[in-house]
Amino acid sequence: MQKVVIAGGTGFIGEYFKEKFSQLGYEVHIISRSTSYIVWDDKDRIVDALENAKLLVNLAGKSVNCRYNEKNKNEIFQSRLQTTNMLGEAVKACVNPPQVWMNSSTATIYRHAEDRPMTENDGEIGTGFSVNVATAWEKSFFDFKLCNTRQIALRTAIVLGKNGGVITPYKYLTKFGLGGIQGKGNQKFSWIHIEDLFQIVLFLLNRDDLQGVFNCAAPNPVSNRELMRLLRAEMNIPFGIPSPKWMLEMGAIFIRTETELVLKSRWVIPDKLEKAGYKFEFPFLDQTVKDILQ
Repeated sequence: MQKVVIAGGTGFIGEYFKEKFSQLGYEVHIISRSTSYIVWDDKDRIVDALENAKLLVNLAGKSVNCRYNEKNKNEIFQSRLQTTNMLGEAVKACVNPPQVWMNSSTATIYRHAEDRPMTENDGEIGTGFSVNVATAWEKSFFDFKLCNTRQIALRTAIVLGKNGGVITPYKYLTKFGLGGIQGKGNQKFSWIHIEDLFQIVLFLLNRDDLQGVFNCAAPNPVSNRELMRLLRAEMNIPFGIPSPKWMLEMGAIFIRTETELVLKSRWVIPDKLEKAGYKFEFPFLDQTVKDILQ
């Protein structure tokens, strides 16, 4: 039986991956802070799990859905770098290391873009805290030069699925009549259905010729205006009050998050995946919204 190790495997994406890999007959090992699984400070058990593994997927890291005070910023930063470094050292300690190591990254690494899309080859890296986290995260990952393990960084857009993730607060906003545009509404919303993210992992796993950085985003991003229109239509809500920037700033303080999550324009295209031949199961947002709100 082939073995998959999922680090940070108890969240929204990790639980989905665990179920899907199990359905395919894989032996799934989870590394987590929870004592129900392999804990991070047990290096021997981590190395043992990684021995002869087909795949290591690292999803670990503190959620960015919080206020960016110094304490949270430090935890966001360190949770990504520390876990990546711990996994890298564990892979190096293996006699038969994982064939492939896929490490999370983020499409937020690119600049705010309303003028053109960002691809892996011509996308412009942005500035600010979130970008600094992403660039340091990728550097810590690729600084490990692993002769027997293929390395892939997944620059993942906003993940949409039925049982959690970012769609939940959007649903509540829409339900209570607040499903209008956020800010000016022109900012691009790059997203990916969680099933496509899983299928991309399988696709990359089985392509020995592919490594490096990949944008994991559906090929048809939309504006915030279109996103909210689709949500209202699917939920049969006839109107939505717009939320100007000043209102979002006040609301973000109240619910302890940051406006960057809705105001930054993420215009990200999966250029390398499409050129490699990956076909999206959910390329358009209307079919995705319909699927996850059923």
